[in-house]
Amino acid sequence: MKKIITLLLLIGCMTAFFSCSTDVELYADYKDIPVVYGIINTLADTNYIKITKAFCGSNDDLINANEVAMIYDSSNYPEKLEAYILELKGAYGQAYQPTGRKIILDTLTIHNKQEGIFYSPDQTLYYTSEKFNSGGHRYKYKLVIVKPDGDTVTATTTPIGKDLDILSFSVSFQSEHTDDYGKLSFVADEEAFLYEIRMKFNYREKHAGQPMESKSVSWTFNARTLSFFEKNPKIENGYFLHYSKNTLFAALAKTIGNDTLWNETHPNVMRYIDDFEVSVSAVGRELYESYEITQAMNNGLMTSFSGYTNIDGGYGLFSSSINIEEKLKLNHRALLDLYRQPWGFVEN
Repeated sequence: MKKIITLLLLIGCMTAFFSCSTDVELYADYKDIPVVYGIINTLADTNYIKITKAFCGSNDDLINANEVAMIYDSSNYPEKLEAYILELKGAYGQAYQPTGRKIILDTLTIHNKQEGIFYSPDQTLYYTSEKFNSGGHRYKYKLVIVKPDGDTVTATTTPIGKDLDILSFSVSFQSEHTDDYGKLSFVADEEAFLYEIRMKFNYREKHAGQPMESKSVSWTFNARTLSFFEKNPKIENGYFLHYSKNTLFAALAKTIGNDTLWNETHPNVMRYIDDFEVSVSAVGRELYESYEITQAMNNGLMTSFSGYTNIDGGYGLFSSSINIEEKLKLNHRALLDLYRQPWGFVEN
């Protein structure tokens, strides 16, 4: 008799970088299959790795996988595993070699997971507060997990973040319809494979007799490879993102709406400009490959697929990502147009 082993893989990363389907069904005699997810962020104070295992149910017993997923012991090892990350360093043209640095992963339990497919509210995570290098010579980090039976599970990733930078000091928008585009200048990271850029306009809003509220409008440019962006010939690894100069005013018109415009009916609506944020997110090769496979599946290019993994001896994903943010200035035209619109924007 064979048992159905159902891997319900769940990952939360980058922070809303992209979503993917991670349900995988394997039909085999049961064995200990680790399920691992970890995304290294070189700017984070603490990095977390989720280490669980597959669980099984029998066709004859008619065990519901959704019910089993709600049981803590079904997905977790009964004891803390030996888990650590080895640092590797490679000079140009030479193989990567261990630096001698061994990052020990400790465990903690969070108690505020919302109810969902898996058990809650407690979740056990492995973590480290040690910093990961991404500058100078290239680095790699190798995750090692020792199972209760002595077998090891490994995965390797290259951290990103050494070069990623936003170069623009301001952004350009205007209220009148135009086919003109603004340019956001940034420097790519040589180890990153996929980028997502987000813009966010923050403001405050006050209605007569009510407290001040913080508001914002934002929009995201879909995840893209560097081939999507215009190359900046003046800067090494420099690129431009083109964006429509109408975007800000179109977003505000949609968010504010006609019912709260500055007019005779609402003479006491006041709005104040706070700042304009730009964030650039980038991910490593493994996350990029997982994204590409998921896109192919969603577009019907692949009819049969067992799930992406780069975990040797298990399933899951060990990769890297980074997110940087900068506050930029609005150009003079955008400020004047904001004050002229019937939305109640006034100078601070």
